[in-house]
Amino acid sequence: MAAAIRIIGIDPGLRRTGWGVVETFGNSLTFIAAGTLKSTAEAPLASRLCELHEGLRMIVGSQRPHEAAVEETFVSKDALATLKLGQARGVAMLVPALAGLDVAEYAPNTVKKAVIGVGHGDKRQIHMMVKVLLPKAVFDSEHAADALAVAICHAHYRQSAAFRIAAMARAAGNV
Repeated sequence: MAAAIRIIGIDPGLRRTGWGVVETFGNSLTFIAAGTLKSTAEAPLASRLCELHEGLRMIVGSQRPHEAAVEETFVSKDALATLKLGQARGVAMLVPALAGLDVAEYAPNTVKKAVIGVGHGDKRQIHMMVKVLLPKAVFDSEHAADALAVAICHAHYRQSAAFRIAAMARAAGNV
């Protein structure tokens, strides 16, 4: 008999990292929790990354997801900002991986397509559809709503052949 799968979606950012947890059972989705981690803007970069690491570690520990999904980095013209975002994204991938979870990555357009049906849409459309798909969802920021969208995306795509193959290889110790 199949069991519900708990998924944590993460929208990484150095200032604010959104997280959202859903459960999927067959075609049904259930909202579990969501929130936003904030790092101290005045702190050194290493300290801010530690804050994100500790916050995500506590969330993964308390929410006990089975799988994780992280949004891929959006590359801006500001190389330093992109580099810092990449470092925050590294933490967002590291924490669930250290907890033994398989971590999937999704491009922003893939997330939009899974949630609103097209690869190009604005934040309002995404947040509206998150509320339609998860009527009981409560989120404290656009980052948390985006993280729920990443989790929803993973719920739709998690059965893809590539993800299943990667998960089986990891379980077998081949990765």
